[in-house]
Amino acid sequence: MSVLAVLDPAVAVAHAAVAALAQVLPTALAIVLFTVAVRLALHPFARAAARGEKSRARLVPKVAEVNRRFKDRPEKLREALAELYREERASPFAGCLPMLVQVPFFSVMYRLFTTPNGLLDHTLFGVPLGLHVGSAHGAGQLAVFGLLYAGLAAVGYVNFRRARRAAAAQPTPQPGAGLLPYLSFGSVLFAMLVPVAAALHLVTTSTWTAAERAWLHRGGAPAPTAAALAL
Repeated sequence: MSVLAVLDPAVAVAHAAVAALAQVLPTALAIVLFTVAVRLALHPFARAAARGEKSRARLVPKVAEVNRRFKDRPEKLREALAELYREERASPFAGCLPMLVQVPFFSVMYRLFTTPNGLLDHTLFGVPLGLHVGSAHGAGQLAVFGLLYAGLAAVGYVNFRRARRAAAAQPTPQPGAGLLPYLSFGSVLFAMLVPVAAALHLVTTSTWTAAERAWLHRGGAPAPTAAALAL
């Protein structure tokens, strides 16, 4: 039994909502609209996470200076950093909790679109929503997968460029900063492991994430995070 089975009651509610939409709309469109509705409901958490990222970004120069001054005195370094965050009324973990709160919602949607159910019997341009790329045959089916992957790659490229700019703007190189932007393309690889419905969800939620971050961080370049790049 999957560890995600604990989410099945919530999955049943999500299934009922998408199925209700599918009564009046094509199922693929119902999935897109349901995804947008969930992301809209989660927007307050995204705003809280953005505030936390901005708070951390604002303190980067001061943190770097403290690290420079006390790099050979670990105990004093911890005390100085704690004092800095206390004076600034900030936290090194600001923004992390709102991101973690969103994880169960995304897990529910992942299970909904990857567990066999009646919704996956419907089609997108003639391709069953439950079909995996490994089982696709014919140019038509492969073209649908290609369009989904191309959409994810396009969004990934936008996120990649933004992450590179954010990493370059840091006063001191961060561990793993050179590799972190490449996580932007992780959704393309993940989409190859899931059926059409889940890939369609990924395209929708990834596009929303890119647009939402661009709006919330307009006028600034926050440090990239693995969670933000992966969504």
